[in-house]
Amino acid sequence: MAKKPSSSFVCQSCGSVYAKWAGRCDGCGEWNSLVEETLPDSVPGGLSKRASKRGRQIEFVSLDGASENIPRHISCNKEFDRVCGGGLVPGSAVLIGGDPGIGKSTLLTQILAALSRQSGVRCAYISGEEAVDQVRLRAKRLGLKGDDFELASATSVRDISSTLDQVDGPRVVVIDSIQTMFVDSLDSAPGTVSQVRASSHELINLAKARGFCLLLVGHVTKEGVIAGPKVLEHMVDTVLTFEGERGHHFRILRAVKNRFGPTDEIGVFEMSEQGLEEVANPSALFLAERRGNVSGAAVFAGLEGSRPVLVEIQALVSPSQQANPRRAVVGWDSGRLAMILAVLEARCGLVLAGNEVYLNVAGGLRISEPAADMAVAAALISAAMDVPVPEETVVFGEIGLSGEVRAVSQAESRMKEAAKLGFLRAIIPPSRSKKNCKSSTQGLETKTIEHLQDLVALFAARSVDKARG
Repeated sequence: MAKKPSSSFVCQSCGSVYAKWAGRCDGCGEWNSLVEETLPDSVPGGLSKRASKRGRQIEFVSLDGASENIPRHISCNKEFDRVCGGGLVPGSAVLIGGDPGIGKSTLLTQILAALSRQSGVRCAYISGEEAVDQVRLRAKRLGLKGDDFELASATSVRDISSTLDQVDGPRVVVIDSIQTMFVDSLDSAPGTVSQVRASSHELINLAKARGFCLLLVGHVTKEGVIAGPKVLEHMVDTVLTFEGERGHHFRILRAVKNRFGPTDEIGVFEMSEQGLEEVANPSALFLAERRGNVSGAAVFAGLEGSRPVLVEIQALVSPSQQANPRRAVVGWDSGRLAMILAVLEARCGLVLAGNEVYLNVAGGLRISEPAADMAVAAALISAAMDVPVPEETVVFGEIGLSGEVRAVSQAESRMKEAAKLGFLRAIIPPSRSKKNCKSSTQGLETKTIEHLQDLVALFAARSVDKARG
């Protein structure tokens, strides 16, 4: 009598494994997310039959040794190449995630066409979500030629592996998307944790063996994280996220993980009728519609990866009749806004408890670095006192709970970018190095703020001047 295969229950949100079904996953707290999956044949001790064999001895080497420079496929799209660390590395696996309709397929279609046309790299696009005719329509809308890259529609990993397992196969392959792929040896449906894990493992191993670059498109959950098991992000070499608001005309490609380049690097693209166009100077784009001499607006000199970026932070403070005034934040951490408001009240005596507070990072860019604290505080103080921030001024600095302003990294690069765009003044934190304080101002008139009370006093003095005249 044939032995019945054993099974387990796997959470489709976090990948936790359970011996029996439960209504709620203890790992992530999701309800009705456990799905039964069949386990491979095993031997006593928990190891599979293949894993029970004795392995061979591995060889250790020293750190000293000659290593070749990593060759790369250059797409001639400077923004995409910047985020990837200088181009695509043969044999690497890149995971690209983003909201539906944000432009992931459009971007990859343009990148494949650029690689094929300008670098002569053989490329293939395998779609599991769209038919061939649908991809052709998008390519036609983008003005691409019919022979730019090869195109196919498939979802079977076995068929895809058999096609790509060739010596003279494509050098860059796009799988759109990994959640639609399935391995026929598993009983679960496409998109489940086991299918995503097995499909990714099979395709990544093939890419490493044959030396082609694999680009995987990943769906995201309602929380904005890439769907599927977290191990998927560990398996790939690079994780890119494609961000942007539907109402804005530009998109941001951000490197979250990169084994062949820097992380937190960003590339900025503008959505147009011809597709996604690279933006060489993001600061000018973010500040294009800025209006001067308006209260509640401060220009923050930020840093995204190795690139300094200037962006406008807008704040609105209005009286509220509600018991719990509203706090709305777009593009920044709501918890950090609550902290800045608490410091302004407790350390500086600025009463904001009975007001509604709205904060917006203009242009749709999301900021995460603490250096934006003082720019946010400047915008809030400006809105509360109805006094504009000094004209042509940039602001940056981190704020502590006691109200002290702390130094941030690469202040010289931030001020250099501001000076290049025509700014004349900078409100900055104290410098860590007193020696290079004068040489690092880049010709800007600087105002050093050591405590948040000094910033409030600066706006209070401007308010008095405004009242006089």
